[in-house]
Amino acid sequence: MSNIAAVTESTATPEQQEILTATKKALGIVPNLVSTLAQSPAAANAYLAFSGALSKGSLSAKSRELIALAVGEANSCDYCVSAHTYIGTHAGLTEEEVLDARRGTSSDPKRKAALSFIKKLVSERGHVSAEDIEALRTQGFSESDIVEIVANTALNIFTNYFNHVAATEIDFPIAAKLEA
Repeated sequence: MSNIAAVTESTATPEQQEILTATKKALGIVPNLVSTLAQSPAAANAYLAFSGALSKGSLSAKSRELIALAVGEANSCDYCVSAHTYIGTHAGLTEEEVLDARRGTSSDPKRKAALSFIKKLVSERGHVSAEDIEALRTQGFSESDIVEIVANTALNIFTNYFNHVAATEIDFPIAAKLEA
């Protein structure tokens, strides 16, 4: 049972309806995350604007999905892990890449550096060292990439925390728990 109700077409104010309509037009669906965030049009619009701006950045869709998976797993967000497992595989990630991202690792050295950084960024609440940042540069990440890694991590922390508070109903295939 959700702690915060999702906005529906029948309960939406005109401003909320505008959010639902725009989301459906852009994605073909309105995920429960967005319809629940729509209880506050300001919060929903902020999320959509932040996400939209980052989609035009230097990081690929696959990279953004890897970040979402690593952050979602680190924060035990079943909604986000399920959503980004589904979205990630449709963005071209293999099942193994999805599971590795959730574990914060990769067989690819550049991805592994990013995922290790993200894991530390989340666990240390942003307190990373100059050496941690240099490890990203060594793998070819630009200043822009590093800024966007932090921004995408922050966006996903927001959705993780929101889903915990709201107990958002998962409307994607539920991702299996990682084996210990």
